Amino acid sequence: MRSSKSRSRNNKNRNSRPSGGSLINRVFDSSGPDGKVRGTPQQIIDKYNQLHRDAQLSNDRVNAENFAQHAEHYTRMLSEAQKEVDRQREEQEEQNRQRQAERDKERAEQEELNRQRQAERDRERNERLRAQEDAANGGDDSDSADSGLVDTPEAKSDDQPAQDKPKRKPRAPRKPKPKPEATEDNGSADAAPSE
Repeated sequence: MRSSKSRSRNNKNRNSRPSGGSLINRVFDSSGPDGKVRGTPQQIIDKYNQLHRDAQLSNDRVNAENFAQHAEHYTRMLSEAQKEVDRQREEQEEQNRQRQAERDKERAEQEELNRQRQAERDRERNERLRAQEDAANGGDDSDSADSGLVDTPEAKSDDQPAQDKPKRKPRAPRKPKPKPEATEDNGSADAAPSE
C-alpha cells in the first residue's frame, strides 16, 4: 500500500498526514495476493471486488477472503478520506458564512456611517442656503448704505415704477377693416342684380 509518488519531492511543504482530498484522487500501488493493483482507492476497491467475485465463482475461498479484506481496507480508507473532505468542506462553509456575516456587518456599519455623513452634509448645505438667503434678504438695506453710493431720484424711480406711474387705460377694441371698394373688373361680378 505504498504511494507511487516519490516521497523526496516537495517533502518540505507537505504535512506528515495527507489530507482527505488528496487521498481520494491519489494513485496507489497495492500488492495483493494476485499481484499489484494500481489506481485510485475507488478503482482498487472495484478491482478487488471483481477479483473477490471471480474467486468465489471458482470456489477459491482463501483468495476470495483475501480479496475481500483488501477491498474492505481500501473501502475504510476511502470512507475516512471522504469524512475528512466533508469535515473540511463544512469548516470552509462555516468560515465563509462567518466572513460573509462579518462583511455584511461591516457593510451595514459603512452604510450607517454614510447615511450619517450625508445627513450632516445636507444639514450643512441647508444652513449655508439659509445663511445665503438671509444675507440676500436682509443684506439689501445694509449693502446700499455701506456701498458709499449716493441715492439719486432716477434710481428711486427705477426701483418703484409701478407705484409712481398711474395705470394705463385699457385700449378700445380695434375697428373692423373697411371692405375694399368694388373695381370695374370684378364689380359686375360682385354686384347683385337690383331687379
